[in-house]
Amino acid sequence: MEGQVLVDATVPLAAAVSGKATRLLGVPQGSAAQQAQEMVPDGVTVVSALHTVSAASLSKLATRLDEDVLVAGDSKEAKRRVAGLIALLDGLRPVDAGKLEVARMIEGLTPLLISVNIRHKAHAGVKLTGLPEDLWP
Repeated sequence: MEGQVLVDATVPLAAAVSGKATRLLGVPQGSAAQQAQEMVPDGVTVVSALHTVSAASLSKLATRLDEDVLVAGDSKEAKRRVAGLIALLDGLRPVDAGKLEVARMIEGLTPLLISVNIRHKAHAGVKLTGLPEDLWP
């Protein structure tokens, strides 16, 4: 298990328990990613990513992606490995969002995007502006 990385894209939505997909459920650990980190075997590092990329967009290979993927985790090396994989997907730019505790805020963006996408019949994502060219020096 040593050196393995688990990419957690889980969002605890009320829809999972017969509620609305625009409502985030609280997780005692703070986020689903932090909960996952408590549950994985020793030596496995959890990195939170891909929460804001529409599953509908990802499932259609012809869809042009143009958005940022917020990546959070406590290991810089694990985040760098995940960022490298994300960067292989044309149109996705990985952005280091900080420690794993930030996953709570990233997970919270998903129900917001679901609400916006329902309202506008779209598959909008997140795009950050004003960042430096080299995000993973």
